[in-house]
Amino acid sequence: MKKYKITKNVRDNILTYGIVILAYFIIQMMIHTGKISSLMQGLLVPLCIYVILAVSLNLTVGILGELSLGHAGFMCVGAFTSAFFSKCMEDVITFGFLRFALALLIGSLSAALVGFLIGMPVLRLKGDYLAIVTLAFGEIIKNVVNVLYIGKDSSGIHFSMKDSLSLGLMEDGEVIINGAQGITGTPKDSTFTIGIVLIILTLFIVLNLIHSRDGRAIMAIRDNIIAAESIGINITKYKLMAFSISAALAGVAGVLYSHNLNSLMATPKNFGYNMSIMILVFVVLGGIGNIRGSIIAAVVLTLLPELLRGLNNYRMLIYAIVLILMMLFNWSPKLVELRKRFSPRRLLNRTREVQ
Repeated sequence: MKKYKITKNVRDNILTYGIVILAYFIIQMMIHTGKISSLMQGLLVPLCIYVILAVSLNLTVGILGELSLGHAGFMCVGAFTSAFFSKCMEDVITFGFLRFALALLIGSLSAALVGFLIGMPVLRLKGDYLAIVTLAFGEIIKNVVNVLYIGKDSSGIHFSMKDSLSLGLMEDGEVIINGAQGITGTPKDSTFTIGIVLIILTLFIVLNLIHSRDGRAIMAIRDNIIAAESIGINITKYKLMAFSISAALAGVAGVLYSHNLNSLMATPKNFGYNMSIMILVFVVLGGIGNIRGSIIAAVVLTLLPELLRGLNNYRMLIYAIVLILMMLFNWSPKLVELRKRFSPRRLLNRTREVQ
């Protein structure tokens, strides 16, 4: 019989999936035994959101090699389009899982469409110029949402960018998006289990793309765009592909985010510059192009401020020290060489050679 050898990529993928699934079962056991406080349980869905955002941004920054600072904008698009759909369909589609699945589809597709439209002009730029323009687009998306007023009544959907009174709603009307006040009363369909399923789906999409023919073309563009173009790789096609998929996955995180809150507002804290920078920090500290590292960095840096809340006077100092140590661990040449030298695979090979 022919033996099939498991490649390094397959082993790494199985390990990544295994870490996520194992973490899920451990947390579920701790919840059932009362080992996790209600405060920490409230962080489980946000943890899933940040992991999806970090992995999806790594597709643009690490695999495509382009610096994007507008990731929070795509999350905002997915959050508001899905919340608007769920609010409108709450009385029509009473089965929560079906309504959430449709909201997930609408949020991801709308974010992908916005990513595609923004990517066409933006991806012609490089370096700092690309970062500045994507940052600008992210801020524009947030500010446009803040001046939107959308309501519905028996005659249909009404739209305005002035105020809620200018919608001219009838007595049976309802304001759904109320400008800077956002959307209230969105069905809370997000759960930790759904978050884990979406993380696995995100990993499946990203890891399969990386190891596919399209993924190799995207990485060729990252390594040397001139050489990639010279052998016939369509630069625009593959850049738009990676950027749109990354935006769609950010939209998925936005859907999970909006369905975890009763009130959704496009504030700078939620969808602004700081959010985009925080996601980028997860990617950089976890290792650019390292998907598993993005997951670990997102989890550690999200939980750390809460775990250190008891040390109120020294909390931010310890947080800063951990950030520096993680940066050194991932990027210091000597530490990288030391990690490779004492990696489990290399130690196992040395043991075999001795035997």
